[in-house]
Amino acid sequence: MSRPSGYVRDRVQGPRVRRGLERIAPVPNILSRQPWEELIPHIARSGANVEQTLLRLKRFTQLAIEWNRSVSNLISRNDEARIVTRHIRESVECAHELKQSGAKHWLDFGSGAGFPAIPLAILGVGERWMLVESRRPKTLFMRKALQELEILHVEVYHGRLEALVEERAGAREYDGFTSRATMKLAPTLKLAEALVQKDGTAFLWKGSGRREELDEPTAWNAAWELERTLGVGDEHTAIAIFKRTS
Repeated sequence: MSRPSGYVRDRVQGPRVRRGLERIAPVPNILSRQPWEELIPHIARSGANVEQTLLRLKRFTQLAIEWNRSVSNLISRNDEARIVTRHIRESVECAHELKQSGAKHWLDFGSGAGFPAIPLAILGVGERWMLVESRRPKTLFMRKALQELEILHVEVYHGRLEALVEERAGAREYDGFTSRATMKLAPTLKLAEALVQKDGTAFLWKGSGRREELDEPTAWNAAWELERTLGVGDEHTAIAIFKRTS
């Protein structure tokens, strides 16, 4: 029996190509497999409308995965399948705590793809946000997502936090500060010291090395006091909550 031209090529490379395609699930499939129900208690506890908030979080997640595949990396490809557990839930799990802090004007350092700040803003945390990110592709994504979701009270600053400190030294116009998986505690809080008001608060997402960082002799003790830590997600991540004391 005659075989169409290209048969050998298809026979040899086809399975390899198909296996590659199987590893890259379509975006709707990725979204449909996410454990969205895990977000409901945290949304409800924050006081946000559950149905409307879930829709906006799903849209933000969709935008992030699409950008991740077509423009530039926002998260690792392996994290796409667990984006709700690894990124969205870890961002919003303590939304009620941020609201209870009373802070209204928040600064997020090293915003990356917008975690945790954009999900928190979607849940109604804060009246104003400044998101600081030095990598241009990520700032472009955040601006696109904010425009798409019609989030008007969030501003994106393209640059390093050190540059913002120089520009606004002494202004201390923020009363809330967040940072997820960026620098170590001491240098992060030292930079925040220049921008956060007395009695302001800082929520810092830290991984498995947080105990060593918390136990290190640091220069931030004079300006910040550790209030408590909260486990989030799978408990490998915790949020260290600090109060500005001077």
